[in-house]
Amino acid sequence: MIEEAAVDAYGESEQTVGFYTMLEDNLSVPFETGMLGVKVTVCSRGKQRQRIPVLDLPLPSPVPEGAERIEAFRRRARGR
Repeated sequence: MIEEAAVDAYGESEQTVGFYTMLEDNLSVPFETGMLGVKVTVCSRGKQRQRIPVLDLPLPSPVPEGAERIEAFRRRARGR
């Protein structure tokens, strides 16, 4: 998945856009998870909105469809 997202990408910013596109196309949203003990819905919580980097997002169990792409992005961010 890492290679799939970064194919034809020149540089870090294009690779990040590749991952964003892969997530946008494959991650099933909305889904619920918890942040600081509060039940939230990804992409929003009621009328309030808070941006959270996808790498910091705790995934629920069971994980939503496409969550393996978040894990691939995490591995890439760690340099693996």
